[in-house]
Amino acid sequence: MNVLIIEDEAVAARQLKAMVERAGDDITVLAVLDSIERSVAYLQQSSTQSGDPNSPIHPDLILLDIELSDGQSFAIFNQVSVTSPIIFTTAYDEFALRAFEVNSVDYLLKPIQETALRKALQKFRQLQQTYGGVTTVTLPIDDLIRQLSERQSPVASFRDRFLVHVGQRLLPIDSSEVAYFYSMNKLTFLKTHTDNQYILNYSLDELEKSLDPRQFYRANRQFIVGHKAVQKLHLYFNSKLKVDLRPTTEEDVLISREKAMAFRQWLGE
Repeated sequence: MNVLIIEDEAVAARQLKAMVERAGDDITVLAVLDSIERSVAYLQQSSTQSGDPNSPIHPDLILLDIELSDGQSFAIFNQVSVTSPIIFTTAYDEFALRAFEVNSVDYLLKPIQETALRKALQKFRQLQQTYGGVTTVTLPIDDLIRQLSERQSPVASFRDRFLVHVGQRLLPIDSSEVAYFYSMNKLTFLKTHTDNQYILNYSLDELEKSLDPRQFYRANRQFIVGHKAVQKLHLYFNSKLKVDLRPTTEEDVLISREKAMAFRQWLGE
């Protein structure tokens, strides 16, 4: 199976490539492309109609991010005919992606879990076995663009600042200043990289839904950690991970065995 990955985030692209290659000995990642321009050029050159033996191999399957550095990836379909089946990889929420269910093999929500990726690849294999050969997909691109444009971009919906109380004053805290969030005694706290601490009027569950998953990870019931605050990982009892944070914490920050691999992948493994 020849797979083309279109993803503009370097860390996410490396993680996805590694997961795809681990999913089967018969899988070859043809290329990892980071823009609409490069993707169009590759797909034009790899067209099965070109007849050029030096052309890049046409993909059996494309893993496609929706938001690329030079625009929405739907623009690719306006410039070149794409017959390869597609698995979308995106930060769009599940509600916004219902339109894709009948138009693509599958979609994966970021941060991508390896088990979810394997299920999507298995779904593609089953479609191949059922229908034989390469399964082509026709995408009503105009409809998809319209439906998504009617909804707010998920990137824009992530919180990028917090307003906290300091005595009688209100202080804005940028999300980039946040090391981690934690709960204690039924209160939620924000801890900055400069070791300042503030009380928030949100639960961790509410915060988790509003934070950029590329920057923050729900480690356990008590902590949401920012990737810049993670200093070291330690192997712990029963295949758990112990996380050293900076600023340091009074409580041990433990990652369960079930989440350990996903957490390591989130950090860039």
